[in-house]
Amino acid sequence: MNSIDKDVFASALRWSEAGHQVWLCTVLSTFGSSPRPPGSVFAAIDALQHTGSLSGGCVEEAFLEQLERGCFASEVAVIAYGDGGEDSRRLGLPCGGVLKVLVERLAPTQGTLAHLQALQLSLAAQQRLIRRVGLDGGRALEPDRGQGAAVEFDGREIRVRVGPVTTLLLAGISPVAEYCAQFALALGFEVLVCDPRDDARQRFDVPGAQVLPLLPSLHIARNGCHSNTAVVALTHDPKIDDLAMMEAVRTDAFYIGVMGSTATSAKRTRRLLSTGGLSDVEVARIRMPVGLPIGSKTPAEIALSVMADIISVRSGIG
Repeated sequence: MNSIDKDVFASALRWSEAGHQVWLCTVLSTFGSSPRPPGSVFAAIDALQHTGSLSGGCVEEAFLEQLERGCFASEVAVIAYGDGGEDSRRLGLPCGGVLKVLVERLAPTQGTLAHLQALQLSLAAQQRLIRRVGLDGGRALEPDRGQGAAVEFDGREIRVRVGPVTTLLLAGISPVAEYCAQFALALGFEVLVCDPRDDARQRFDVPGAQVLPLLPSLHIARNGCHSNTAVVALTHDPKIDDLAMMEAVRTDAFYIGVMGSTATSAKRTRRLLSTGGLSDVEVARIRMPVGLPIGSKTPAEIALSVMADIISVRSGIG
């Protein structure tokens, strides 16, 4: 889940509290290339007031036109856009495939408000959930206790996995970390920066990033990571980088990486195994040197390689 999707649920709740009927759309499946994966959401109350993204533009436009014509009167519908689907003669997806969308008409009832409020509270608490939507209009939330596809449909009920916004935890401030923060925010991540050094924090200026004045290892040890967290250390300072790695490997973070040359990484590996007391399995979780090998030299290029690697791992191909 990224910050765009989190904003969609927040907007849906705000509109419902104001007495508006809300149409909530969720990507169920894609065939062919698609800029938005299953589970992505979009919400609207009319053609002018909407938020989120389903496809990057074309499907949203078609949906809003249909909404203006009075379509989607039922509580729950599954619509296919693209080749052979809804408006296929006019709307052709660039991939030539099909995008299936769950459309829910949410009346501003107490049940709708309770559902959206519970969803917001759970996401704020960084809990992973399954959102159950029956074709008969029933809705429920339950804890997500396992792994599986982002969306599952058995013909009667749709189960959509939702969870905390993907977070980039930057262990320490550096020029590379500053670029990583900028890139991550643009990609829809939440960005958290931990650094106890006053001078470093004073130089750091990335609007939208949260900065904490403490060692990143302390924050991580206080349950500062969830399974949608990427932890990256980019300072070249062992007091910051090594300690952060020692704590990060004990968490569910999906990505852990630290900057350094091949030689520096080999020395760090020996330190973590001996002084740090980590096992071979724990050290193997750490990507060092961090980032994809793209020949990066400048801070911006290194940050690009780091964020590309994080996206690759999050997508299951890295």
